[in-house]
Amino acid sequence: MTPTRPTRVLLAGGGTAGHVSPLLALADCLRRRDPAVDILALGTSEGLESRLVPERGYDFTTIPKVPLPRKPSSDLVRLPVNLRRAVAAAGRAIEQVDAQVVVGFGGYVSTPAYLAARKAGVPIVIHEQNARAGIANKVGARFSDHVAVTFPGTKLAGGEVIGMPLRPEIVRLDRPALRAEARAGLGLREDLPVVLVTGGSLGAKRLNDAFEASVATLRDAGVQVLHATGAGKDFAATGGDESVPYVVMPYVDRMDLAYAAADVVVCRAGANTVCELTAVGLPGVYVPLPIGNGEQRLNAAGVVEAGGGLLVEDADVDAAWIASEIVPLLRDAPRLDAMSAAAASVGHRDADETLADLVTSAWEGGRRG
Repeated sequence: MTPTRPTRVLLAGGGTAGHVSPLLALADCLRRRDPAVDILALGTSEGLESRLVPERGYDFTTIPKVPLPRKPSSDLVRLPVNLRRAVAAAGRAIEQVDAQVVVGFGGYVSTPAYLAARKAGVPIVIHEQNARAGIANKVGARFSDHVAVTFPGTKLAGGEVIGMPLRPEIVRLDRPALRAEARAGLGLREDLPVVLVTGGSLGAKRLNDAFEASVATLRDAGVQVLHATGAGKDFAATGGDESVPYVVMPYVDRMDLAYAAADVVVCRAGANTVCELTAVGLPGVYVPLPIGNGEQRLNAAGVVEAGGGLLVEDADVDAAWIASEIVPLLRDAPRLDAMSAAAASVGHRDADETLADLVTSAWEGGRRG
C-alpha cells in the first residue's frame, strides 16, 4: 500500500534550546502519527542537541559547526572550505536515512542541510522561531515553498504563521484543573497569588537581584513567589512574613506545574517562553535582554499589543519597580483575568501538527515533482 505520509525524515537544528525544543516537538508529532517513521536529527557535538535528542530516543548525527561571519575575520577566510565539508557531511546524513524531507530550524547546521538537500533534490521545510529571521533560514527560504514562522511580523519569504511547536505537556495543560495540585507540590499556598520568576536555564542576574532584594516586600504584601534562579544562583529567601512562601530553586523540572501554579510570570522574552505563556494563557511581564539584535523585544510585541503582557526595560527592574508595579498587579485579579484571556487569544497550541502537515505537503510535492 502506498504510504500517505513521509516515512524517512531528517531534522536539522541545534545550538540552543530555542532550536532544539521545536525540533523535538515535531519529532514527537511525526512519531505519534506514524510510530514506524524513521527520524534522524542533525546537529553539532557542542550543542544541547547532542544530549537532548538521544535522551528523547531519536537517532542523532553531527556535522562540523560552521559560523557564518558578519564581518571580515579568519572564519570568513576559512568559510568556503568549512562549508563544503559541512555540506558533504549533511549529504551523508541525508543518504544515511534516505530522507524524503529535510526540515530545518535554523542555526549552524541548517545552512549545510539546506544546501545538501537542494543538491540531492530532497524537499525542504523551514521553521523560524524568532520574530527576526536568522541567516540560515533566510538562505533556506530561497529553496523551499514550505516555510513556517512563529510570529506574524517575521520577514521571511513565503512564511506562513503557525506558532511554535511545543511540548505535549504544555499543549495539553489545563491550568485551572491542575492549579491546586501544582501549588501543593511546589510548596505554595492555595489562597494567595503567585508570581513565577524565571530567566531560563541560565537565569537572569537582573531579575534575581531585584527579587532577592524584595523578599520581605512581597511576603508582607501577601504575594507568593516561585523563583527559578538558574543553576548555581539560588539564594536563601529571608525576611518578611514567613507564612507567605518564597520558593527558590535553581531549575524547575516541571514547567507545566509552574505555569499551573502561577498567576503571572516575570521573565525574559525568548521565543519559546513567549509562545509557551500565550499557549497556556498566562500573563507575562517580559524583560527583554538588553543586548543582541533586539529580537526579544519583537518576540513579545504581539502579545503586549494584544494586552496579554507588559514590556519592561531591563534597567527599570529593581526593588522599587517590584513594589510599585508587580505587587499591585498581583492584587488585581480582574486585570490578571483580562490579561490571561488576551494572552491566550494570540497563542497557538497546534503548531506541531501544522508543521507536520507541511512536512507531508512537501513530501507529496516532491513525489509529484
